[in-house]
Amino acid sequence: MTPENAQWLRDIVEARHPNPFRVLGPHRSGNTWTVTVFRPDARVRRLLAEDGQPLGVISLLHPDGVYQSVLEDDPGAYQIEIERDGDLLIEQDPYRFPTVLGELDEYLLAEGRHQELWTRLGCHPRTMGAREGFAFCVWAPNARRVSLVGDFNGWDGRRHAMRRRLGGGVWEIFIPDLAEGSLYKYEILGCHGALLPLKADPLSFEMQAPPGTASVVRGPLVTPPADDPAARVSRNAVDAPISIYEVHLGSWRRGGNNEPLDYDIIGDLLVPYLVEMAFTHVEFMPVSEHPFAGSWGYQPIGLFAPTRRLGTPEQFARLVERLHEAGIGVIVDWVPAHFPSDAYGLQRFDGTALYEHEDPRLGFHQDWNTLIYNFGRSEVANFLSASALYWLERFKVDGLRVDAVASMLYLDYSRNPGEWIPNRFGGNENLDAAEFIRSTNMQISERIPGSAMIAEESTAWPGVCKAAEEGGLGFQFKWNMGWMHDTLAYMVEDPIHRRHHHHKMTFGLVYAWSERFVLPISHDEVVHGKGSLLGKMPGDRWQKFANLRAYLGFMWAHPGKKLIFMGCEFGQEREWNHDQSLDWHLLDDPAHDGVQRWVRDLNRLYRTYPALHQLDAETSGFEWVEANDHEASVFSFLRKARDGSTVLVIANMTPVVREAYRVGVSQPGTWELVANSDAEQYGGSACPTSQTVGTAEPGWHFREYSIRLTIPPLSVLFLAPKAS
Repeated sequence: MTPENAQWLRDIVEARHPNPFRVLGPHRSGNTWTVTVFRPDARVRRLLAEDGQPLGVISLLHPDGVYQSVLEDDPGAYQIEIERDGDLLIEQDPYRFPTVLGELDEYLLAEGRHQELWTRLGCHPRTMGAREGFAFCVWAPNARRVSLVGDFNGWDGRRHAMRRRLGGGVWEIFIPDLAEGSLYKYEILGCHGALLPLKADPLSFEMQAPPGTASVVRGPLVTPPADDPAARVSRNAVDAPISIYEVHLGSWRRGGNNEPLDYDIIGDLLVPYLVEMAFTHVEFMPVSEHPFAGSWGYQPIGLFAPTRRLGTPEQFARLVERLHEAGIGVIVDWVPAHFPSDAYGLQRFDGTALYEHEDPRLGFHQDWNTLIYNFGRSEVANFLSASALYWLERFKVDGLRVDAVASMLYLDYSRNPGEWIPNRFGGNENLDAAEFIRSTNMQISERIPGSAMIAEESTAWPGVCKAAEEGGLGFQFKWNMGWMHDTLAYMVEDPIHRRHHHHKMTFGLVYAWSERFVLPISHDEVVHGKGSLLGKMPGDRWQKFANLRAYLGFMWAHPGKKLIFMGCEFGQEREWNHDQSLDWHLLDDPAHDGVQRWVRDLNRLYRTYPALHQLDAETSGFEWVEANDHEASVFSFLRKARDGSTVLVIANMTPVVREAYRVGVSQPGTWELVANSDAEQYGGSACPTSQTVGTAEPGWHFREYSIRLTIPPLSVLFLAPKAS
């Protein structure tokens, strides 16, 4: 045996050969063919032709399982007869199959410009020759060796070492006759020669339900949910009524023994509930697979895999389809800001900081103990953009709410001086992250028009909702965190003190049209000791419920799309716990039932009157009537539609009845009370107030006419001109 042969034999046996396809499988040498097989777990008895006839003599080349046969002719689609545990088996040799990726794929992957990354990387059903199986491709450019391991090969990294494609640092292999549903990971020999912890596939389309951490052999979702592009554009439009119900699928409702329900059963309950409550959209907290349930999905590892805790990808797709059939838009929380440091995930994936930054001043989130993506690396940006496109194109969700955008945009986010690195201009802006966001939003707007991309962005970064082509970030909507903080700070005050904080309810109108806003009362406001939304309200039990109804009425009347977290719509009393169902039994209490009825009717009102939603993003859609009555803590304003129709809103934020309160109006005639948070059916005091009121002179609030009416305590009234 030559020294060269001895070396490659040792490398194969020790699983250190950088490209086993160069020596294993069939190879032509002059006028003969050599077939080399490595089976450390079995004894290879014979090579067989496709028709089962023996092919030549096979010899043991190395005692640890390397066999070789020299043939005069091309062996073609040969098979291997092995003996293992006393059984004779006939198997295919993965090393006889050609390359998986084409040259164009390799080029686009290397450039970081493959917009359909999920069609190439990851696990895919494939037919090669006459054999069906699965092809696997993974990006690990700095690895010395990558092997596919799983329950089909005893998790033995020697068995299926992969072929390296030099152009893009991608490794590939085709495994014939592999059963769908098998479990797999990648065994990676890092750049420094150390064997890394087994890694899940970054493009897993399904993963084991935690605490399992393996990827599941299956391709991407084959049959997307039914989708109506025109309906998506319509329901996500800036002038559409958008009322979003935020849901944590694992705790909205639970089954027996407090077990989470699956996607199908959730659909049986959630879809009719949303229809009854008249919400236009549902937003799911992250459904991407994640190791730690207590992260609520905000530390995901499987950016292409719906969590297996609740069912299969097909079940999730059915849930989306059922929601669409009911006219409900589906938004999914998407987390490109950071990823967990679990050893089986992306952390130092090939032995280097591949997806993250090497320097912790750039690559580590101190608040969350997570790693930050290297947005400036084209392959990483490509991976993340492809994830967004996958959810939108394959699962047909209507939009993505992008989590923690502020943490992406600022290099000094939650860092002290000296703990961050300025950009090339000396500033604190993460220019790579901003460019990644722009590029992703541009791709989405081109490929899936009408998709609602929503930013959770808590700073004054300019142009969040400005078109990316014009230098903005390209989002359709932005969460209005300032409005949420200010108005909640007002509502927690005892009503006797609210006159000193009046501006907190009005300040949002100073900047209400600087972006296209969603008003969010999200899960973040009912966790970590903050208590429930009802629990924030001051006063005795009656006042707490009245305050809550008044606050929700003010929110639905205010410019901006609406978002409310599950449970807030019926006055959940305790703080949200992701391990327990919401307290649905509370609806047996008329006070809680009344809040739920109020939210339902607010949604119906909001959808019925264009004045309450049509011009949300335009100054012409809002007009203060009285913004400065801080002594009475009364606010009054008009909402307007494109056709000039109006709704008058009057809010009394004290428990004092305001009798014969005068409000100026420009339109003469009769005004009709169309909603009253103090009404008896909502648990209110049923304080007598006029159902209709006519205009009179003198004018008031610099308007030609006025109306006088009784405003109930802690209430919001909606009035509209009565049709003649």
